[in-house]
Amino acid sequence: MVNSNGSSSVINCIDLSHTDIHHSVSLLKQACLDSGFFYLVNHGISQELMDEVFAQSKRFFNLPMEEKMKLLRNEKHRGYTPFLDEQLDPINQVHGDYKEGYYIGIEVPEDDPEAHKPFYGPNIWPHSDVLTGWRETMEKYHQEALEVARSISRIIALALDLDINFFDQPELLRKPIATLRLIHYEGGVSDPTKGIYGAGAHSDFGLITLLATDDVIGLQICKDKNAKPQIWEYVPPIKGAFIVNLGDLLERWSNSIFRSTLHRVLCNGQERYSIAYFVEPGHECLVECLPTCQSENNPPKFPPIKCEDYMLQRYKDTHVDLNSYK
Repeated sequence: MVNSNGSSSVINCIDLSHTDIHHSVSLLKQACLDSGFFYLVNHGISQELMDEVFAQSKRFFNLPMEEKMKLLRNEKHRGYTPFLDEQLDPINQVHGDYKEGYYIGIEVPEDDPEAHKPFYGPNIWPHSDVLTGWRETMEKYHQEALEVARSISRIIALALDLDINFFDQPELLRKPIATLRLIHYEGGVSDPTKGIYGAGAHSDFGLITLLATDDVIGLQICKDKNAKPQIWEYVPPIKGAFIVNLGDLLERWSNSIFRSTLHRVLCNGQERYSIAYFVEPGHECLVECLPTCQSENNPPKFPPIKCEDYMLQRYKDTHVDLNSYK
């Protein structure tokens, strides 16, 4: 249920330009223990580029449906996802999410030896005659967002008492699974009592998510998923800032010390656009409890799992079978 006054959550704000990294480590650690969410400012991506990504995103979603369906997502999760394609909370949702999206991964040519992996390969791009400059904008943003994610990963490593470059390894964030997803929520009204959501309650799958939103409020978090009733609080957008949240794989790595928090989107009758950047380690990475996060009194809570296997199962659980579109 939504708490009665629709209050906003108070979450930490981390300034990536701060000269004292230990100050940032302290703020991040508290955020990861408290809610798994924090704002990130002065991250290095210009407001001009962020505005251009939003503008190009709107141009795509304004295309006729028949044009968008020509770019339907493939088995590697690249391309267009229609409304109701994803159902993140099947227990409480009557239908899927009332949002459409577009997946863009790291561009890997078809003839690359790595292209056979489930989340690698060439992207699906709109024709340049239809959307001029669209691909160039998205590729630039993708590259810059990945550098931001690497910067955050160093702060996370220190917060977990690891070497600062722990996540900066070939099987982790040197060859990651990193996905940019453009998202458009239609101008409907969500109603939790009827199982209607812009995006159903879920936690993200991977390491971290960088979320940029327009000025339309809609994102809610539930800091305690076991509370009865659950208390949902809004996370207000801040222009130019990222809302960063932790994913399930980081919760597994940290033995639940750091939290992957439930969140959802409620639509209020206004159109809403957001830009999500999901960062996961590489396909072969074995995610297992970190030595700094376990002890005799706190043994590992999760068995080791390969990132590729975990991600494939989560996508299978939440997306419509592609055969249903044939």
